[in-house]
Amino acid sequence: MKIFVTGGGGFLGLSIVKQLLKEGHHIVNYSRGKYETLQQLGVIEHQGNLKDFTTLKKAMNGCQAVFHVASKTGVWGSYDSFYETNVIGTKNIIKACLELDISFLVYTSSASVVFCAGCEGGDERMAYPKKFDAYYPETKAMAEQIVLKANGQKLHTCSLRPHLIWGPGDPHILPRFLSLQRMGRLRIPGKGNNLIDTTYIYNAACGHLLAFAAMQKKPSVAGKAYFLSQDEPISIREFINRLLESGGLPPVNKNINPRVALCTGWLLQNFFRLFNVQSEPLLTLFVAKQLSSSHWYDISAAKRDLGYLPTITIDEGMKQLKESLHTNSP
Repeated sequence: MKIFVTGGGGFLGLSIVKQLLKEGHHIVNYSRGKYETLQQLGVIEHQGNLKDFTTLKKAMNGCQAVFHVASKTGVWGSYDSFYETNVIGTKNIIKACLELDISFLVYTSSASVVFCAGCEGGDERMAYPKKFDAYYPETKAMAEQIVLKANGQKLHTCSLRPHLIWGPGDPHILPRFLSLQRMGRLRIPGKGNNLIDTTYIYNAACGHLLAFAAMQKKPSVAGKAYFLSQDEPISIREFINRLLESGGLPPVNKNINPRVALCTGWLLQNFFRLFNVQSEPLLTLFVAKQLSSSHWYDISAAKRDLGYLPTITIDEGMKQLKESLHTNSP
């Protein structure tokens, strides 16, 4: 099958592309830049912006399914920049699918679309928050609702919510923790015993392929959202320290009062926005809440409907991450 992937050169996108290729699919990637790795894999590449409907539709022509992975991530930036990519871009994907008679759309969402402090064991029945602490989860929640509403007889859609994806090749979480620890600026709110969900990169990609396969066999899967994770909640302190150990750094030995972290995040976030500071603040309210609160989710639905199981455990994932960092270090 000829499959269209957005963001196929990114962390999760590349893992999905590799697994799709192993299954014998032909891949067309759509990104803003070129990727030598994709070229070596034989992937057809198209460059463009998700806001450019004409270019996007032309690139999608002839495909039978779409994995919409690309988005504007992170916790900093203007609202418009998040909205244009995450919401307008998703609307364009759906419009092109309908006009080109593409039957399947697998959308990469995020568990943060329903994040609330103290969420332990929540499932897909959780409601979207009335107020968001960052533009990323807000616009991803908007896009997810658009995707699920678009599900119908002509286009079958499914939304996946992996949380805190990590592993070899991670360009986001690991480099940030390593950098802060090297500078001596990394601190954990409170005792750090609050439990969180994480998702190893290989497992996250597998979940996408399983959702695609399930939609083709089970009509009941379409139109739904599913949490993905390791199904193994881990304390934030243990998770960070194991990442640091993989990178050859000592564990965190500094703490910060959770209330102080929340107040600091709120003050920095609002100060930077008030004075239109372009650089990202050291801490935001959203990040402070993520670090200081327990939040993990029930993935029973993904197990039941998609046949999802995290085949790579945290222990095995950390081992692979350490080997990868050792191999690629100068």
